[in-house]
Amino acid sequence: MNNQETAREILIKGVVQAVGFRPFIYRRAHKNNLHGWVKNLGDAGVWVFTQGKPMDIDSFIDDVKTKNPPLAKIDSIQIDQAEIDFSLKNFTIKKSSSGSSGSGTIPPDIATCEQCLEDVFGDTRYSGYWATSCVNCGPRFSIIRKLPYDRPNTAMDDFPMCEECHAEYTDPQDRRYHAQTIACPECGPELWHTNSIDKTVETENPIETTVSNLTKGEAVAIKGLGGTHLACDATNQTAVNQLRSQLDRPQQPFALMGTERMVTENLSVNTKERKLLTSPRRPIVVLEIANENWLAPNVAPGLTNIGIMLPYTALHHVIFSKLDRPLVMTSANMPGQPMLIDNHKIQEQLGGVAHGFLLHNREIVSRIDDSVVRYSGETAKFIRRSRGWVPEGLEMDLGSHSMLALGAEQDNVVGLYHKGKVYLSQYLGDTEGPDDLLFLQEAIERILKLTNADFPSTVAHDLHPNFVTTNWAHEINDSPVAIQHHKAHVGSLLAENKLDSIVGIVLDGVGYGDDGEVWGGEVIKGTVDGFDRAGKLSYAYMPGGDLATKHPARMVAGILFPKYGPDNVQTLKATLHGLNLSFPGEKNELDTVLHQLEADINLQKTSSTGRFLDAVSSLLGVCSRRSYEGEPAMKLEAVGKKGTPVEIDLPIQRENNLTILNQTELLSQLIELSNKVSKEDLAATAEWSIAKGISIIAQQIAKREEINTIGLSGGVAINNRISTVVKNSVEKSGHLFVTNTDVPVGDGGIPLGQLWVSAHMS
Repeated sequence: MNNQETAREILIKGVVQAVGFRPFIYRRAHKNNLHGWVKNLGDAGVWVFTQGKPMDIDSFIDDVKTKNPPLAKIDSIQIDQAEIDFSLKNFTIKKSSSGSSGSGTIPPDIATCEQCLEDVFGDTRYSGYWATSCVNCGPRFSIIRKLPYDRPNTAMDDFPMCEECHAEYTDPQDRRYHAQTIACPECGPELWHTNSIDKTVETENPIETTVSNLTKGEAVAIKGLGGTHLACDATNQTAVNQLRSQLDRPQQPFALMGTERMVTENLSVNTKERKLLTSPRRPIVVLEIANENWLAPNVAPGLTNIGIMLPYTALHHVIFSKLDRPLVMTSANMPGQPMLIDNHKIQEQLGGVAHGFLLHNREIVSRIDDSVVRYSGETAKFIRRSRGWVPEGLEMDLGSHSMLALGAEQDNVVGLYHKGKVYLSQYLGDTEGPDDLLFLQEAIERILKLTNADFPSTVAHDLHPNFVTTNWAHEINDSPVAIQHHKAHVGSLLAENKLDSIVGIVLDGVGYGDDGEVWGGEVIKGTVDGFDRAGKLSYAYMPGGDLATKHPARMVAGILFPKYGPDNVQTLKATLHGLNLSFPGEKNELDTVLHQLEADINLQKTSSTGRFLDAVSSLLGVCSRRSYEGEPAMKLEAVGKKGTPVEIDLPIQRENNLTILNQTELLSQLIELSNKVSKEDLAATAEWSIAKGISIIAQQIAKREEINTIGLSGGVAINNRISTVVKNSVEKSGHLFVTNTDVPVGDGGIPLGQLWVSAHMS
């Protein structure tokens, strides 16, 4: 050392464990001719001591800030002057501090990196190997059993490294240094293919056989990173129909996988969408179809957009190197069941669906579905936040005590608040049966293990008294916190945007209200002091209860009924006959519906935006029978994209200290307009009227309460026209507009709101 040299201590916090951060520091220090060491401190971050010329240290720090590993995320860098250590002659990687290796943030599963793909398709020892990865890519969350993130604590423990893998694993200059997933054809997980007839006979060339199955129009179960997909040729109508029939998914849009060239040539994709598609997170991105002849017409019936993802594992890339067509890639599960991950169960339960099985022997410790994102204008919104993001934490100050949130019943996600971060689980699906509850419990156990958190004493759940999660909350906690569904949505807006007050618009399908009715078109003032329902859609009726969600024509009758009343049911009947509605249930379903309304039998009041859109969808003959969640409204949006809204009178009124948008009057106006404008214009008008009316109500409340920010949440916020009209109207009024971007606008964002509300309850 000479007098021109200096020393620095650097503390780096963030996602800096299990991402190759220490070898990255090692390589950058050597590049900049520095001496010192790097050490893992677990939750406390990574500690670096470095000394050398000031110019070289500055260059090193700049490298750390701008060239860190793909999976790393730096939250903070603290740099302090230090005393020079004259005994240091080089730069080393020190062992982790005692007790620190059991903590730290585990990154999500990430797509295979370009360097590994070069290995797979080049003349290397990884050539053609389906499970190739390095420290910069591949599985993390889906294979880890517990902390610390070392190979013995992952599914890779079953595969001892060969000499060549061990040499790379122990070389700090190699990008596979301490890559816990390192494997090659000699020592790594194996891949095989069997058919549905003789499930024990393996083919010699599993990928070639799989491609042959697919090109012949057959379905194949493909076990991948965090679960299993059922795949078939997305251009083959017979293959798609057969898969639909076997899965009992008659209309639900299938997700696709294809190459970037396929996307460019056949879908409308802008710069931001392309960047998201090709990012290491590799979600499914919902895009508009540009070439209507590209896909079989039954891939997404009645829709103008499709969800597509690019290959994200080496296995996917090898398959698509031999295919010239997109594939349906839908989660492999039977209705009401979690996605399959066990080889035996895959073959047992999908024997009547798949012609072939492409399987491997690496255990999937945590199943995880693909994430789904859709752009609304310039804003990317999660439909599902899962693979590629989970288990990343969201920085948030909700106090010093840990809390658990059990989320909603549908599209369930659970959440944990611990040490200044909110951790949301992977997408869990609906929680209606014992298998679903078991999956939820496993997800909670996984989060607790990966954060080293004890089971929290505070447990939040939905207000609905009959949810599985409500009952379980009372089993595990003496005094769980019940939080109303739409207030949790507003809480998620407050949490995500770090606000103390907001006027929240929540538009969705159903949520159990404080008054025991079904809410779903709400304007709620939310503050740190509490929540007040200040506006809403007027109540309508759901004849037959849940049956009205499946047969949308029932909602037309239920919404119009307040205009006629029980004394004029025959007049209502004549009106409904004139609308030529389709009642797809029993032979005399309309008479049954009218009897229920007249006698007040099996009726449920609702202010649901989703049910209003369902009614319009039925009115226009777009969808008369719902086969999947959101179908009538999604198909209505597809029709409305081609139309231009007509500005109609918005029936806003005051009632019982609430500002109300009268949906009965709104639907009546739409019916009067139906003989004057096209179906497309009427669909656009329905969306515009709901969005404009509810945003005006929110603006009135915000002005009265002197609140500057108006937010939008709920599943209907995915609708592009509705969200755009609300945003433009709010901003034109001079208020700040916010929506969910870190969590789903739908029920996947509920646990964040439940945690925020719990933290602020006295």
